[in-house]
Amino acid sequence: MAQRLPVFYQKKPCYDIVFEQSFEGLWEELAELGAQEKRLFIVTDSTVDALYGGEVLGLLEEKCRKAVKFVFPAGEASKTLDTVKKVYVRLIEEGFDRKDMLIALGGGVTGDLTGFVAATYLRGIDFVQIPTTLLSQADSSIGGKTGVDFDGYKNMVGAFKMPRLVYMNLSVLATLEDRQYFSGFAEVMKSALIKDPAFYEWLIGNMYEICEKDPGVLQEMVMRCCTIKKLVVEKDPTEQGDRALLNLGHTIGHAIEKAKNFELYHGECVALGTVAAAYISWKKEMLSMEEYYEIRDMFVPFCLPITVEDIDPEEILRLTKSDKKMSAGKIRFILLKKIGKAVIDSTVTDEEILAAIREIHFSDEDANA
Repeated sequence: MAQRLPVFYQKKPCYDIVFEQSFEGLWEELAELGAQEKRLFIVTDSTVDALYGGEVLGLLEEKCRKAVKFVFPAGEASKTLDTVKKVYVRLIEEGFDRKDMLIALGGGVTGDLTGFVAATYLRGIDFVQIPTTLLSQADSSIGGKTGVDFDGYKNMVGAFKMPRLVYMNLSVLATLEDRQYFSGFAEVMKSALIKDPAFYEWLIGNMYEICEKDPGVLQEMVMRCCTIKKLVVEKDPTEQGDRALLNLGHTIGHAIEKAKNFELYHGECVALGTVAAAYISWKKEMLSMEEYYEIRDMFVPFCLPITVEDIDPEEILRLTKSDKKMSAGKIRFILLKKIGKAVIDSTVTDEEILAAIREIHFSDEDANA
């Protein structure tokens, strides 16, 4: 029996997050959305296609009006308007209309890109999220944020578009390579740090099982993350207030991601950004020194970086100024008042940001010290 978590929008049921251990229940869920009478357009990347593209297409193609698969090269470099244009062209060529449905099969790049297409093609077409990475299952597939990068700037072009369904086959996490898996854990840690101190302690207590990808532990972990994000999104669906708390670690993280030309994974950059935010929180006397070092060191067992080489702190500071979370010329920084309690702070100075960047910057001088 599938477990499900309903998500509400303006106090009305909007979509379900369904937790399964296979793809076997996917068609039943899609049939509830009238998929029998629809054309279904699966968007996936080259890596996920090799693993699951054929299986998912096979489950759908004899049951709906038509099933089409579009595959793009895996990686952040494909998260652009150029790829969106290629999807538009294929949709037009295949005759898809507003009564049909897109399906995002993959990680955060696929979900964000497909959601943006869904928000803009013919002024809106339904879409379904089938997230296949820890990062997308724990965070990016939920909440209706969509978008693509523009000229290397993260998610600069986007729209809010709620999915009709989020279907999670948690068994796919076993196929993730370790670096991709642990990258996703940065968003898990973020969820605990901003809203749930008991979940933070649970993560510490289940460290070994998480690293070993224990199925039962992973299901509980992902469900707890989804519950946190659901509650935040329901309260503030278009990020006018508390939803911004979900951006802990992202301002400096996105700047590092661009400066490093996306050589680091998104979650790795979020971990670095979270350490920097915790450092600022300590220096502003919100966290104790002990809490700062505990948060910083908690990323280490999960194979996430807490320092970064070959960056220019001044460049990182400059890049934070182009972050889309700027408001009236000020960065809305997410800081930690304590573990499990995040706050929005618009008073962080350039000097405080630079000090935090230097804290996570591993330089030649550090190596020779």
